[in-house]
Amino acid sequence: MADATRQRVQFTAPGEVEVVTESVPDPAPDEVVVRTKCSAVSPGTERLVYEGHVPEDLAADTTIEAFEGADFSYPISYGYACVGKVETVGSDVDSEWEGCTVFSFQPHVSRFVTSPDTLIRVPDSVSVADAALIPSVETAVNLVMDGRPMVGEQVIVLGQGVVGLLTTQLLSRHPLGALWAVEPSAPRRALSASLGATAVASSSELELDPQTDTPSSDASRADLMFELTGQPSVLNDAVQGTAFSGRIVVGSWYGTKTAPLDLGRHFHRSRIQIISSQVSTIAPSLRGRWTKDRRMSVVLDLLPTLTPSDLISQAFSLDEAPAAYEQLSTDPSMLQPVFEYD
Repeated sequence: MADATRQRVQFTAPGEVEVVTESVPDPAPDEVVVRTKCSAVSPGTERLVYEGHVPEDLAADTTIEAFEGADFSYPISYGYACVGKVETVGSDVDSEWEGCTVFSFQPHVSRFVTSPDTLIRVPDSVSVADAALIPSVETAVNLVMDGRPMVGEQVIVLGQGVVGLLTTQLLSRHPLGALWAVEPSAPRRALSASLGATAVASSSELELDPQTDTPSSDASRADLMFELTGQPSVLNDAVQGTAFSGRIVVGSWYGTKTAPLDLGRHFHRSRIQIISSQVSTIAPSLRGRWTKDRRMSVVLDLLPTLTPSDLISQAFSLDEAPAAYEQLSTDPSMLQPVFEYD
């Protein structure tokens, strides 16, 4: 591989992206080289990185080998959803890996070198495009696990981006009393309705059934709320819309953005739980039975039935990365962009 090159996306400053051409590192005997076919952009997280709304001294992700020792200071290569084919295997690697289609948590790069231990074999029943959305499906599974919806509960999902839509799709398979989605974008509301939710443009349009077994002030409030908009000010709407002893699962990452919360009125006496949900870990109360490998096996089983690639809105070549991120930052209609590789 000494003469092989690759292209890699790099954020160089807020609002600035470049595509770097460089040599592919030589693999060690226990490593493989993967040629990327497709990588998915994380619309919420990568928009924050592009716009400079992340704490630069925060570790990128200590659970992903590709980010080991990295933080969010510029320049940074970021992303975590590559699907490709193993084209070279080291002398100590089982030859059965060669030619396999695999998923890996890697930045946007046309070739990468890694250990087989970090790779996930993509089942034959899963397309490359669906496999590229593995992180979003895993996040949605984690959100639902953390919310623990119960039979007959009234559930609201705030925000119908890709993760919000996938979370709604999973929740629609539960025997809930009601499932509402709040999303200002009409096309996204249509998608949400097709996945089983009652979709409205704003919280003021919610018409939940009165809950007779809770204090009268909790009529038409939700048992379970998911905040997935990426907008910290919306968390206050979630607090006001959650019933006594209800749960709010916060799946958004706000980066450096903050907003005041009104915790002095409804929240003060309501025993509301605000749950931080982040996919890099398993909830402590579940770790006796659940591991990340077990959760990933659930994700792989779900992929053929969820077909998350239906949510892909735009495909770009890697050379078009600067334009892709500019559009992501300015075009609210962009849902799920991906990079496709030759």
